[in-house]
Amino acid sequence: MAGVMEFKLPDVGEGLTEAEIVRWHVQPGDRVEINQIIVEIETAKAVVELPCPYEGVVTGLLVEEGQTVDVGTPIITVDTSGGASPAAEEAPQAARAEAPQEAAASSPEEAGSGEPERQPVLVGYGVKPGSTRRRPRKRRPAAPPSRPSGTAARALAKPPVRKLARDLGVDLATVEGTGPHGTITRDDVHRAARERAGAAAPSRPAPSAAAPAAPAAPPREAASAPGEAAGTREERIPVKGVRKSTAAAMVRSAFTAPQVTEFLQVDVTEMMETVQRLRELPEFAEVKVSPLLLVAKALLTAVRRHPMINSSWVDGNGAGDEIVVKHYVNLGIAVATPRGLLVPNVKNADRLTLPELAAALGELVETARAGRTQPADMANGTITITNIGVFGVDGGTPILTPGESAILAVGQIRDMPWVHEGELAIRKVTTLALSFDHRIVDGELGSAVLRDVGAMLENPLRLLAWS
Repeated sequence: MAGVMEFKLPDVGEGLTEAEIVRWHVQPGDRVEINQIIVEIETAKAVVELPCPYEGVVTGLLVEEGQTVDVGTPIITVDTSGGASPAAEEAPQAARAEAPQEAAASSPEEAGSGEPERQPVLVGYGVKPGSTRRRPRKRRPAAPPSRPSGTAARALAKPPVRKLARDLGVDLATVEGTGPHGTITRDDVHRAARERAGAAAPSRPAPSAAAPAAPAAPPREAASAPGEAAGTREERIPVKGVRKSTAAAMVRSAFTAPQVTEFLQVDVTEMMETVQRLRELPEFAEVKVSPLLLVAKALLTAVRRHPMINSSWVDGNGAGDEIVVKHYVNLGIAVATPRGLLVPNVKNADRLTLPELAAALGELVETARAGRTQPADMANGTITITNIGVFGVDGGTPILTPGESAILAVGQIRDMPWVHEGELAIRKVTTLALSFDHRIVDGELGSAVLRDVGAMLENPLRLLAWS
């Protein structure tokens, strides 16, 4: 079967070693085109859609959804011979084992060359954004109400339901779906887990009439393994993907950079009025204007006035340490998503006009929350903003993103009594918190940056004067 090609899990980022198969977009028997999206994977940085490097018929999915595999592991096979059909794919595996060199070649020129297989162009490395399209999936006859037993039958369930089943130790092949077309629902999984727990409970013999029944022993504490049924007192959550990457980054940041945080309360009443006026301008008709836009613009202006805040410390490993001052700003925005905290960044944000910055921020947040952020979008950030005010929090101590020297946290904006023009008034007030690497940024520089950001938010006209 020289025409059957194996597609190996590629490194879609920089130095990634593993990824989890989140969802397959194809099934055995489907015909695929080059660059058609076939699978979603979750790395330590993002969920990524992988395009198919071959054209042909899918002959096998080698990795199940929810399974984590190493980079370089074959995940799918595609028959590229062109004349094959799903019914003609029943060649013995021994035939493939006898011809590994034929299956390794990806073109007639490479066959017989003896060189290792070259991976085709993948995500972020040359594929034009609009060049890929997915051929409509073939419609299959509706399955009968009773599904065949065994692993050959694929249970119908959405990825969140599959994850729930894995956490509860439920085999979906044994669950009867009550959803549309036999789809397995969350209630079906919970019911199966309860039935499984009931079946696992040992049966006790009935007490003899001659001997009184012994008093029941006190119930033991519920086990904490993920496979136990509902009613457990503990839950074990595997640390992987984005959560694992975030945890490692925070530990590395906390124990490598001496961090200092300064706080400043600011009257942002005029800033909120400016946001409202910007929303009425035609230049901002197609974009979202929020207070974050002016906070970002104020920080970018402060970076231009104090370039050292936009730098990083490079350990020379005995050959001399260095401070790298970056004369460009890749502005990171911390975004809370269902998968965990992501920090994508706007490339060269300091070169954007205010409407362009508004559009870039809106697209960044929308893409992150939809789970479409690519690893390249989170690489090479230089300074970060985290908006903790959206959670109803006044302030906090943000931790530096590794490789950066400063991060600005913005608290919630709320009405507070404030002395304004010599009189007590109700004003819009927020708390700013700036954490910085004290190896690079001393107290004077950190205070100057925080003071400038606060001054520009208090009086947005300074944005014009200092920009």
